[in-house]
Amino acid sequence: MLYWKLTGIIATLVIILSIPLYLIKAKSIQSKGRGLQAAIRPTFVGSLKCRDCHKNEFDKWQGSHHDHAMHVADDLTVLGNFNNAVFENHGVRSRFYRKGGKFFVKTLGPEGRMGDFQITHTFGWYPLQQYLVPFPGGRLQCLPIAWDEREKKWYHLYPDMVNSKDWLYWTNAGQNWNGMCAECHSTNLKKNYDPETNTFATTWSDINVGCEACHGPGSKHVAWAETPEMGRPRVENFDLAVKTSGLDSRELVELCAPCHARRAALGDYTHSEPDLLDSLLPSSLNEGLYYPDGQILDEVYVYGSFTQSKMYHREVACSDCHDVHSLKLLKEGNDLCLQCHRKAEYDTKAHHFHKQTGETGDPILNADGTVAFKVGTGAECIQCHMPGRTYMGIDYRPDHSLRIPRPDLSGTIHTPNACTRCHFDKSVAWSDETVTKWYGPGRRPHYGTILSAGRKGSHQAEKALLKVAEDPLYPVIVRATALSLLTAYPGKGTQRTFELALMNEEALIRQAAVNGLTVADEKQLTRLLAPLLYDPVKAVRIEAARRLAGKPALHLKEEDRKVFNHALVEFEKAMAYAADFAYARFNLANLDMALDRPEAAIQNYEAAIAIDDLFYPAKVNLAMLLNGMGKKDQAEELLREVVSAHPQQYQAGYSLGLLLAEKKKYEESGHFLAAAAGGMPGHARVHFNLGVLLDYLGKDLEAEKALLRTLELEPANINFLTATAQYYMKRKQYEKAKILADRIATVKGKNR
Repeated sequence: MLYWKLTGIIATLVIILSIPLYLIKAKSIQSKGRGLQAAIRPTFVGSLKCRDCHKNEFDKWQGSHHDHAMHVADDLTVLGNFNNAVFENHGVRSRFYRKGGKFFVKTLGPEGRMGDFQITHTFGWYPLQQYLVPFPGGRLQCLPIAWDEREKKWYHLYPDMVNSKDWLYWTNAGQNWNGMCAECHSTNLKKNYDPETNTFATTWSDINVGCEACHGPGSKHVAWAETPEMGRPRVENFDLAVKTSGLDSRELVELCAPCHARRAALGDYTHSEPDLLDSLLPSSLNEGLYYPDGQILDEVYVYGSFTQSKMYHREVACSDCHDVHSLKLLKEGNDLCLQCHRKAEYDTKAHHFHKQTGETGDPILNADGTVAFKVGTGAECIQCHMPGRTYMGIDYRPDHSLRIPRPDLSGTIHTPNACTRCHFDKSVAWSDETVTKWYGPGRRPHYGTILSAGRKGSHQAEKALLKVAEDPLYPVIVRATALSLLTAYPGKGTQRTFELALMNEEALIRQAAVNGLTVADEKQLTRLLAPLLYDPVKAVRIEAARRLAGKPALHLKEEDRKVFNHALVEFEKAMAYAADFAYARFNLANLDMALDRPEAAIQNYEAAIAIDDLFYPAKVNLAMLLNGMGKKDQAEELLREVVSAHPQQYQAGYSLGLLLAEKKKYEESGHFLAAAAGGMPGHARVHFNLGVLLDYLGKDLEAEKALLRTLELEPANINFLTATAQYYMKRKQYEKAKILADRIATVKGKNR
């Protein structure tokens, strides 16, 4: 009996003692796990590794546009007809065929010569599929003839492009997969461009947009998940590199932005950047990309549009409309919008004034008699609030700025509107009158009118742009755009606004302010920008370093020099990463100039021109450099090329006019200076130089007019006042000269 009692006691003690022992052991495992996981840098494991645990999400993703973003070309992935199909464009017959189980096309290639090219990869899925062709130097080039999956036919993306020297010609840089497309169509993309050899060694972990494209490298998460539950270390976010749940609307939108924004990349995307602008610089509402009111013009990939919208500012995010794994809409038709908007108020004729689907009426017809818009189409929310544009020939993209139709703006700043997009047989005036009849005459002021005036360089736009730049009620991207336009209005009037913007909480505004700040005094510029060298966001601090490079950096305090040098290296690395683009070579050349490296600058300017012969800023700056080196004929040739190709680039025409004056070609110089003055009415210096030249040529009335315009723009400029007074003295108009002399004395008195 005693034996059994002792046995029971011993067993009980073992059980009791085993509990703390286990807890100690488990704690030890967790501790070791945390230490080990912290020491190990996460790596990419591939989407298939996610399937077993996340089957529902994986199944949704499979077959999505992300899944089909890119594939190796084979029988399962190629949609196009390669059965000796022939496609003809501008008299060129391209033939698609198979040989030895591989896919080929016979078409125009480099230098416009016919050749046979193997297709190794597919690109995209629906409504079109493109094809990639390998070229020397590790390049993959996008074939310009694409497959229309809807109509089951070949078509040309750029049917009128016949110049093989054009940047966008399919064998040139504008259609290079490595630099133009790859980072958003594959996972863990490393571009690996070598500027010295002009070659690529591009790699990826998943060929398509896989799980880790959004969630980041998954090795640590997998290791954590495969650890027995009782022994798993306590970690944040399940040890995933990127937080994708529990996000606010801004965080979620910025999670999608690296691929869904028109931007300049600052390096390979690593999923570890704390701020969006640590990895890229989103485009503002720049001319050529957007209409002045922010509607889409070029292909801008949603982010810049959506961040203008009321929806974004009411904390709506991508996932409120789209399933993040399948990318499909959560609901169809107006039901999607009615998740938030009251059906009884908004899905009614009292709101949209259009017939519902099923009602009788006449559809809107195309010129050939086919139906353009069915009856009921106008009652769809997206038709009025998300009118889109078609890119790549057949790919319709809705505008995600979700705006109210404004035909009144179409009449004043010539922007499109949803009304005449459908009712293309009607006038803008008809649309405006109809909207006024429905909703009344009141229209809120719109930043589009201000940005439009700013783009034109209107003198009256300055105050309005200042207000937009400073007003926190405007979207951030609009304020940044206003700052970029204010660079055309340098002086004390704008400096305060830029100084305030340097301290703004939004990185995009700070970057725009650093870029656009114009201060003549180098010490003052250094004082204002030195703090931005410490900015936590990469795009801001490297821009500050760029602006301070050269002479301004000489005024830096000793304690700031180290951080300046670090930021400048960051800038150079960012530009070297993008050195397959003309703009990056251009920026490197400008840096070379600031650092007094003229020969290196010439090389980089020439490299930019070699990449894109139509990239005129490189030609203008190279011309200025060559002119300063006494190579005036070469400079003149470059400037004439720019003015011929871009007659509305008045700054280039102005530079050409000054150069021709230096070469004593005065009459021709006057022609270009007059054109520049007409195209840049708010630039006082242009009018001044025109006035001086006209005075020299004896064209008195024209000279006086130009000089007086100069004083209208800058009434307190001593140099302009003095020159105009001398003009009157030469002509013995002493009363007018005396008035200006008195003004000079007053200005000097105020400046004491």
